[in-house]
Amino acid sequence: MVRDVKAAKTTLDPSIRITVCDTAEGAQALVADRIAATLVSGGVTGHGAVLGLATGRTPRGVYAELVRRYERRELSFGEAWAFNLDEYWPLPPEHPASFTAAMRRDLVDRVDLDPEHWWIPDGGCPEDRLAEHAREFEARVVATGGLDLQLLGIGRNGHVAFNEPGSPADGRTRKVELQAETLEDAAAAFGGVEWVPRSAITMGLGTIARARRLLLVALGSHKAGIVGRALAGSATPDVPASLLRGHPGLEVILDRAAAAELPAQEGALPA
Repeated sequence: MVRDVKAAKTTLDPSIRITVCDTAEGAQALVADRIAATLVSGGVTGHGAVLGLATGRTPRGVYAELVRRYERRELSFGEAWAFNLDEYWPLPPEHPASFTAAMRRDLVDRVDLDPEHWWIPDGGCPEDRLAEHAREFEARVVATGGLDLQLLGIGRNGHVAFNEPGSPADGRTRKVELQAETLEDAAAAFGGVEWVPRSAITMGLGTIARARRLLLVALGSHKAGIVGRALAGSATPDVPASLLRGHPGLEVILDRAAAAELPAQEGALPA
C-alpha cells in the first residue's frame, strides 16, 4: 500500500509531496517507477534523460529493480546521461569502497548506459586540480541541459550528498571535510573508521537545487529522527536536507519506519 501524505494542522511543510510505503521494497519499487518514467520521457532537452544518481544502502535496491527491468527489456538507459553526486577523496576510483566502484557494480556495468555519458567526481584527482575539476563537473551538467531528476538520500546528520551540517544553500561542487557521524557510517565499508577518507568531492546544495525534480528517499527506523527534523523542523543549515524544502519539484518517498516521527497526518490520503 502507498499513500500520499498531506499536512493538516501540523508543522509539516504543506508544500512537500510525501509518499509513505508500507515496506522498504515498496518504496524502492516506487522510486524505480519515477526513474523509469523519466528515462521513457527522454528528458526536456530531447537528447535523452539526464539523471542525478546517488550511492549508499538506500538506492541499492532501487538500482537492483532497474537492472531487473532492463534485463526484462522493459527499460533502456541507451539515450540517458547520468551524474553521480559525490566521491570520497583522496581515493582511487578502482578502490572497492569507492562510490565509483559501487555504481559500476550496482548499475552502470549492468545496463546499457554509455560510459561516455556517465560522470562521477574523481577521487583520484590531484589536490592542485580539485578546483578546476569541480568547475569542469559543473560545466558538464550545464552542457547536457541540466538534471531532469536527482535521486537523493539523507544521512543521519541530515547531509545530502556530502553536504554536511553548515553547508551553504547555494554551494557548488567542491571538496568538503567529512564529519564524525559520516565517517562512522562509512567505517564498515572500509574495514574501520581509521581507513575512511576524511574528505570528499560533492555537488553542492545549489547544484542539486538546479535539478528540475528532486527525489529524496529514506528507509528504516534509524532515519526517522532526521527525516522528522528535515521535513517538519526549521529549515536550517544544521540539517542540510531541510534547505531543499522550497524546491517546487521535491518529492519525498519513505517507508513506514522512516516516516514514524513525522507529525500526525490527519490529512493522509490514499494514493
